[in-house]
Amino acid sequence: MLTQQQLKSAYEYACEIELRAFKPGNVSVYADGHDMTVEDFWLSARQSSAPITNSDYSLGERIYYAVKATRDAVGCNTNLGIILLSAPLLLAAQSVTSSNELRENLADLLANTSIEDAEWVFRAIALAAPGGLGKSDQQDVAEKPDVTLTQAMQIASGRDRIALQFITNYKDVFDFLVLRYNAFFNRWGDDEWSAVAVYAAMLAKYPDSHIERKYGDLYTRKVMDKMALVDEKLSSADRPEKLMDFLFETDIEFKSAGINPGTAADFTVVTVLAVKLEHLFCNK
Repeated sequence: MLTQQQLKSAYEYACEIELRAFKPGNVSVYADGHDMTVEDFWLSARQSSAPITNSDYSLGERIYYAVKATRDAVGCNTNLGIILLSAPLLLAAQSVTSSNELRENLADLLANTSIEDAEWVFRAIALAAPGGLGKSDQQDVAEKPDVTLTQAMQIASGRDRIALQFITNYKDVFDFLVLRYNAFFNRWGDDEWSAVAVYAAMLAKYPDSHIERKYGDLYTRKVMDKMALVDEKLSSADRPEKLMDFLFETDIEFKSAGINPGTAADFTVVTVLAVKLEHLFCNK
């Protein structure tokens, strides 16, 4: 089984690779944005890595205390989506010995979340105060839940891609994005550009939940079309560095309109994390 230090390091590594990947519209080492800096995200990863892997915590507690540690450190919401996606995967990984067992254990974990988990997560979401959250007719995070965490995620799954993972056993991650990452890594041998390919593929295929919470479908087609073009260029590039000028242009275009594909960035982190965990199991 993997140690807490291994899990902690894997989580921090995934957060680092995502920041080193040039993700148009999102914060990276190439460009800050949306009143946030790269240092905010570095610090968030380091501060949240201990609580999100704490073996004494339940799933809900891991999520809440990771969000709290982030909020205490940077004073804003940098990584709620990352924490929501990463916490179940890290918890499932701590008690298995292979990547095959990981997905099975994750499914069991998600099928058996509790109302208490939901209470902790509702508190975490309220504390993070993500932009564009609004109110919900069912299981609003400002109220005490009376359903399990997975049931609450099912209610939200029609409008939130992260919530959808809790009821599909991370289908988007394992059956789409991990395969995408591995295909481009096998081609280029570069973690950061493989992460860019994940980000582009996610945005080309699905509307970004973070953008749609803020703007509805105002920018949905624009973002999907632009990132489909990025995806196409990556797929045909012998050297991805040739795309830098186009990525800078797209980044400026998105940020000048206030477009931040935050959900795609969150999925990029958890995809790199899933790949890293698989490598750790294979090398044991």
